[in-house]
Amino acid sequence: MKRYDSIRPGQVWLDTKGERIQAHGGSVMYLDGAYYWYGENKEFTDPAKGIWHWGVRCYRSEDLYNWDDLGLIIPPDTENEASGIHPKSMMDRPHIIYNRRTGKFVCWLKIMQKDGTQTETVLTADKLTGPYEIVREGLRPLGMSAGDFDLAVADDGKAYYYFERVHSETICADLTDDYTDVTGYYSTHFPHSHPPYVREATAHFIRRHKHYLVTSGTTGYLPNPSEVAVADSWHGPYTVLGDPHPADNTRTSFHSQISSVFKVPGKKDLYIACADRWRPDAMDAAYPEYARAFDIMFDPDATAEDRAEAGRIMASIPPEKTREADYVWLPFHFEGDMAFLDWRDEWRIEEFE
Repeated sequence: MKRYDSIRPGQVWLDTKGERIQAHGGSVMYLDGAYYWYGENKEFTDPAKGIWHWGVRCYRSEDLYNWDDLGLIIPPDTENEASGIHPKSMMDRPHIIYNRRTGKFVCWLKIMQKDGTQTETVLTADKLTGPYEIVREGLRPLGMSAGDFDLAVADDGKAYYYFERVHSETICADLTDDYTDVTGYYSTHFPHSHPPYVREATAHFIRRHKHYLVTSGTTGYLPNPSEVAVADSWHGPYTVLGDPHPADNTRTSFHSQISSVFKVPGKKDLYIACADRWRPDAMDAAYPEYARAFDIMFDPDATAEDRAEAGRIMASIPPEKTREADYVWLPFHFEGDMAFLDWRDEWRIEEFE
């Protein structure tokens, strides 16, 4: 198998066995001298068969280019249809953090229920690679419908949970000491009356004592403009700085959605935006139709008939295509507080100090 010596955004990325990497909506963790990339395994996603996901898969690398498949760290529960990890369950965006106090790895999963409500399933394990045990199902943090999210841990061990209060606003909530629930203390940010302006896919990172939140708008699997916000503390207030992709004339974040931001250890200022190109085919001849739906959604003067047409187009996007999603990993560069992402066909970690 040919080894990679660079990152090539938007191109098919194979593991060391020659298979497509299945770590969608994923994150990267550095542990004991190696990188671990985990995310949604969509290799069997097929609505006709009732399969939304096939668990959470993890990969290991020593160079961020070549990834060994470690298999499913959270396999699907094929027996219990009520479980959040049953293949029919609309499970998205696993996030894992380590709790130094308990010695546990804690994983949160977003679960979209059939009625549109979004809840969380929480699992714990003694090792990053599992086995994981479900400790909470159907969790509605703060009594809210909780969508896309990120988890973050402070140097003192306190942990925070950033999530989309569905179709409303962004919430920053303190986690309990064991990281499996919220304490009840929270702050609210970026209130919007409706999609597509409501922010989702929150990714948090810290640089030079500043807290950053990178979010996208709410347009389903259609890509849209990302947004960077910055604050001096975990709970803000956050100041919106703008789109980190100003050179992208399509206003689609290079046809991708950021799922997490990873600071590369040992590098002075290398932060990687890890994004999914959920619909590679949206860049082919079919894209003009998707772009029309996108324009309608962001048009404040669109009629009810126009919005119905946009909804029809969005509903026509087959979820099974997400198993062919590619990855768009790009390095941030900073001008003052603002974080920017420039397109690169190919780049190397070694380019950075």
